[in-house]
Amino acid sequence: MRVKHTNHTLKSFPVYSSAFLSENQLVLGGGGGAANGGIKNKLRVLVVSNDDLGVDLDNEVQYELTKGEDAPMSMAAWSKDGTFACGINSVSEKLQKGLNENCRVFELKDGKLSVLRTRGTLVIQGSEADLEDYQKVTIISPDGSLLAVAGSHSLQLLSYPSLSPVGAPITTEKEIYDASFSNSSDQLVLATTANLQVYTIPNKAGSSIKGNKKEKGKKKADQKTSLNLARTVEIPASLVGGSFRSIKHHPISPDTLYTIINTTLPRSRSSRSKTPARQAYICKWKWDMKTENWIVERQRKVGEKGVTTFSISPDGKFLAYGSSDLSVGIVDAETLASVSTILNAHDFPPTTIAFNTSSTLLVSGSADNSIRIVRLPDYVRSSSGWFILLLTILIVLIAFVVQQFVLQ
Repeated sequence: MRVKHTNHTLKSFPVYSSAFLSENQLVLGGGGGAANGGIKNKLRVLVVSNDDLGVDLDNEVQYELTKGEDAPMSMAAWSKDGTFACGINSVSEKLQKGLNENCRVFELKDGKLSVLRTRGTLVIQGSEADLEDYQKVTIISPDGSLLAVAGSHSLQLLSYPSLSPVGAPITTEKEIYDASFSNSSDQLVLATTANLQVYTIPNKAGSSIKGNKKEKGKKKADQKTSLNLARTVEIPASLVGGSFRSIKHHPISPDTLYTIINTTLPRSRSSRSKTPARQAYICKWKWDMKTENWIVERQRKVGEKGVTTFSISPDGKFLAYGSSDLSVGIVDAETLASVSTILNAHDFPPTTIAFNTSSTLLVSGSADNSIRIVRLPDYVRSSSGWFILLLTILIVLIAFVVQQFVLQ
């Protein structure tokens, strides 16, 4: 299906993160990184038009970061109060001393951006890997009370927007790529390359998806000091050579979540097959009450190369992804059927993708100094209603034909 979309070049501004503060206020994070090479690291707030899919560059709000700081690499917004959190590494001199104010909360007020709070969450012990680590995951819970931030092998849960720690940090053997809160904000699922780790959150009662029975007997004191690992979920056996790349909970249905799994296909030395080395799959998971675990309800291949960024619309009807093949795809969240694919959406692989708060627009960004704005089709969003109507008409027609046959 064709969708209307427009490309916008942002001069000397590689885009790495994005989030919507409202239906039309888009925050972008980008720049040249710590080395910058003359390209400044900034936060930019643009007004996006629903009508012509344009952007107002004349009245944008900018916040320029201190020279030597890194570009904002991940971001999440809380639209109800105009605040957002993002990951920005401090200057190298601070990193060498073990100091890194990587987690920062900003506020847009009276047409200006200002820093509300900062906190260091990444472990720096002096190794080269520690110095190069960055806040790759930034997510705010659906109720706006919690913030989860993660580097390559550690995750910290914080109160939002105070940034006070909630429990001890989580460390993982395998690399972290994403995390997602349940829609009731009582669970946190961490996506590592090897598995999904499901944690119950301290002081969050009334979990919609219950934890392991073994966990229920733990002392309240333990719940106050650490997140409780309820279970781990492995990569489906059908996806050989797969690794989790992203995870999103359905914003309305507590028993549904989605993952991106990138696979690397094995090749023998004698093989002359042109089969691509990598493929990407979207998996739709459902909570199974009998086994008390997540199981794959359906999966769909979405590309012959890896997916680099992934999101779900606030109304839960669309999934969107950016691929290493430079495309941007939109998928029906219920059926995983393709809604639209924009080929060559960017010159470089997309680095970020975000829906606006009303689920009418989608924006993708890339290090090629551009964003692409996509209008989501109205009638697809109401396709379930049309299906029910057509099914009702079909049933009535069948009943009428049967009645006529009986009367004869």
